[in-house]
Amino acid sequence: MDVKFARRTERIGGTTCVYWLAGRCNRNPCRFLHRECQYTAYHNANTAYRYGKKPHSSSENAPECNSYNLKTALVRKGGDRGDETSIPKASKKLSPSVCKYWTNNNCVHGERCQNLHSWFHGDGFSTLAKLQEHKKVITGIALPDGSDKLYSGSTDGTVRIWDCHTGRCARVINLGVEVTSLICEGPWIFVGLQNAVKAWNIQTISEFTLDGPKGRVLAMIVGNDTLFAGAEDGVITAWRGSSDAKSPFELVASLTGHTKAVVCLAVGGKMLYSGSMDQSIKVWDMDTLQCKMTLNEHTDVVTSLICWDQFLLSSSSDCTIKVWAAAEVGTLKVTYTHNEKNGVVALFGMTDAEAKPILFCSCRDNSVRMYELPSFSERGRLFAKKEVTSIELGPGGLFFTGDGTGLLMVWKWLEEPKVASS
Repeated sequence: MDVKFARRTERIGGTTCVYWLAGRCNRNPCRFLHRECQYTAYHNANTAYRYGKKPHSSSENAPECNSYNLKTALVRKGGDRGDETSIPKASKKLSPSVCKYWTNNNCVHGERCQNLHSWFHGDGFSTLAKLQEHKKVITGIALPDGSDKLYSGSTDGTVRIWDCHTGRCARVINLGVEVTSLICEGPWIFVGLQNAVKAWNIQTISEFTLDGPKGRVLAMIVGNDTLFAGAEDGVITAWRGSSDAKSPFELVASLTGHTKAVVCLAVGGKMLYSGSMDQSIKVWDMDTLQCKMTLNEHTDVVTSLICWDQFLLSSSSDCTIKVWAAAEVGTLKVTYTHNEKNGVVALFGMTDAEAKPILFCSCRDNSVRMYELPSFSERGRLFAKKEVTSIELGPGGLFFTGDGTGLLMVWKWLEEPKVASS
């Protein structure tokens, strides 16, 4: 028995376990080499970064466990037991990054992993549900006032209607073309498509098609009783409400000036703000529908805009968030620039239960930073398999995120927040 046991646990030098490489080895001990486990067993959790090695990089790039590493990792106790050595416990301090292997259900480190095994980092909120029905990027989330149905649109060509009580998909509307934006206003659901906007009234169960845009409708917003839709050709199309029951929306203007696609819109006071792939922000008077000024501080696509109190916040693929404020009559100046390591995809604002303003910042590293303003101190992070493209606030402390895989996540604040002014 002793001989058999010794043979079974004997490691085969230089041979790596192929099942371990695939994240599926369930033998402990295993007679083949788990190279990364052999290395990590003899170092403090924080030393991995000093060697420039990520905790899940391939075994070919693993540092050699030479005598220097072993000597510095082992802790020798003094006194009469001077010959005794012990392996120090790994630090419990985790990196604020999610483990990409855990997100795919194949991390082999378990509790010893230095990265998070969680979809969020921080206090004050938790996940309630994962709604995985869409097959592609979620481009809009809407929860109409007084409705118990949540709407989501995706580039998979569908709008899904979710029952808020059961969390199940109650209906699928297959539009046959990419849904590139989706918003709600009162009883209306507006769906941005190629060359058109669909308008659905959930009270009268009526549907209208609004023609006018050229190319994909990438952004929509309602302000001053006007629906604005920014399209791929750089033009913003505007409709106002009409008393004609057969055609409740009247095309009133096409706002031209951007040279590339309009990808984000915001309303503040009597002004409409538009961000474009031409790297500029334009400010429009909603009464006259004329451009009042153009802001050119960003050096890449302007991806998102928020009007918050007297400030305008803008984000860009240039890895910055800029805070704008009125400097003189008719002018806006950047008062602060916050830098990120990655391009910024989207911004969303709300206040917490203590009325502290919280900015959600979705980045291209598949995370959402939560910053307390005006200090930009980080309150937490949300994580996804792909970029979070849509964020929406719900009632009772709920909020929703949609990502590039088609996953719709339902989150819950521990105390009810309030949406920021738009």
